Amino acid sequence: YFYFRTISSIQGPEVNINGRRFIMLGSNNYLGLTEDQRVKEAAIKAIKKYGTGCAGSRLLNGTIDLHEDLEAQIAEFFKKEASIVFATGMQTNLGCIQALVTQDCVAILDKFDHASIIDGCRLASGCFKRYPHNDMQSLERLLQCEPEKPKLIIVDGVFSMEGDLTNLPGIVDLSKQYGVRIMLDDAHGIGVMGKNGRGTAEHFGLEEETDIIMGTFSKSLATIGGFIAAKREVIEYVKHVGRALLFSASLAPPLAAAASMAFKIIKTEPERRKKLWDNAHFWAEGLKTLGFDTGYSTTPIVPVIIGNTDKTFEMCRYLEENGVFVSPVVPPAVPPGRALLRTSVMATHTQKQLERALEAFAQAGRKAGII
Repeated sequence: YFYFRTISSIQGPEVNINGRRFIMLGSNNYLGLTEDQRVKEAAIKAIKKYGTGCAGSRLLNGTIDLHEDLEAQIAEFFKKEASIVFATGMQTNLGCIQALVTQDCVAILDKFDHASIIDGCRLASGCFKRYPHNDMQSLERLLQCEPEKPKLIIVDGVFSMEGDLTNLPGIVDLSKQYGVRIMLDDAHGIGVMGKNGRGTAEHFGLEEETDIIMGTFSKSLATIGGFIAAKREVIEYVKHVGRALLFSASLAPPLAAAASMAFKIIKTEPERRKKLWDNAHFWAEGLKTLGFDTGYSTTPIVPVIIGNTDKTFEMCRYLEENGVFVSPVVPPAVPPGRALLRTSVMATHTQKQLERALEAFAQAGRKAGII
């Protein structure tokens, strides 16, 4: 069984599981900041000053100056007027989408969007429609329906299972043509994509055209939590209508402090991002050279597409025997016949670790009859 495995160490390039050491290729710790001493010290300092929690919701007694400082930092980083932070990324999408997709509104989603987006739409009073993955013609047909209704396109920046990018230029062109807004869930793009790590919108040069940027702290930002950044009027509205914010305890002080420090490091240490991309290119090219199908990934998330579910678990077992941790992803999380091993690299992986993992993949692939 390859789920709910118990790790007893820091989530670094290598982890301890049941007394064994594994090369970790299943983590979202892209920049390696969960083990950064500055991030840990910021969290410890916050605990000493504020305690371990805020004991209330943001609306009532749960807002502290750390939250507001972090929100100002986020707004400045993403060049937006304001931002609001939530306790988790899941709550961010639930609260924001529930607030914005009102009864007369239509949300339009990519079929590969994250489950939190779909669940947010289910909570909203408006309706939602989905188009085939990155299919701009199908998106346009949906935009043409019910022209009297306001619409919000909600899309992942980096798709979390296969590591490919949304067609943001195409979406922006259609949004201008049909007068609709864009919400970009860039959980896996922040800290990774763009010259300054501002994500997918920066990568494409479309930051101004992206109305709402949503992100999480649980990937490059080394902790847990979420946020949206947008125009001030949007943020004020969500603050007072988003139920997942109003009726939940606020982000704990050490988490807010850790995220703030991680943002500072992302801004001042671009070499981390360069090392991440060096590792991503080395890893992807190594897998392709061995003969594996890595799909359309252009990010540090590199899928190894197996197709058959049983073969996917067989590969995972062989890799586990050889000390490599990967995540098997099978239907319904992916379409039928698209079962895969989700791999992802970190800035802190060494080339030697990646070479060892490639050797394990080569052996496992041959045993399973994949290559």
